[in-house]
Amino acid sequence: MSCEIHLFPCLTDNYGFLIHDRSTGLTASVDAPEVSAINVALSQKSWNLTHIFNTHHHQDHAGGNLELKEKWKCKIVGAANDEKRIPGIDEKVVDGDRFKFGGTEVKVFEIPGHTKGHIAYYFASEHVVFVGDTIFSMGCGRLFEGTASQMWSSLQKLMALPLDTKIYCAHEYTESNADFAITIDPSNSILKNRVAEVRELRRQSQPTIPTTLKLEKATNPFLRAENDLIKANLNMIGREPEHVFAKIRKLKDSF
Repeated sequence: MSCEIHLFPCLTDNYGFLIHDRSTGLTASVDAPEVSAINVALSQKSWNLTHIFNTHHHQDHAGGNLELKEKWKCKIVGAANDEKRIPGIDEKVVDGDRFKFGGTEVKVFEIPGHTKGHIAYYFASEHVVFVGDTIFSMGCGRLFEGTASQMWSSLQKLMALPLDTKIYCAHEYTESNADFAITIDPSNSILKNRVAEVRELRRQSQPTIPTTLKLEKATNPFLRAENDLIKANLNMIGREPEHVFAKIRKLKDSF
């Protein structure tokens, strides 16, 4: 692989990610949740911050942009359609854009739902995607600004990626997501095994991510709105997946 990815905890339940291009020494932080944690991670790895790739504007994702930019003179990449809410933005990207990060091509996906201007960064050659708060392991982001229809369409974009794609999401919500997922899909044996695995990982204070698209398609109820057993469990046989997804999201909001 051309890039090394370093994961570390930030704030209460966020994760920070540093992406280091081995050939050029470029280093990007995916979002800027906590300046001190990012600086410590950079020091531990002896890397210099050259980029910030913002997924969306929320404080726990873009709050450290300006302080990090002042210290490192790094370039900030973010969504063109949300440029006014991305502090210090330098490079404005839209759906389908491709740009080079060192020797690696990065593709941008617009994935509105959690916010109107949410984007993901896909490193095809590395088989990784950074999804911010759109997909979580066994979960998905709340619909703060978008609609269920928008979020379902966004999830379809990500679900079209290769099954071996590693998904880096921004929060450690997996154990609570598992508690909910099993109520939606109680007969799913793969899900039951995943729940047990997650409980053991968290007992040991280990991260549950990255996950993979293959695993999420098998266990994440938000990606399984077309599944007949889930539809039956929700009394929604014959309903469109978009409506099933909306129901699951509504149930999770009050779980």
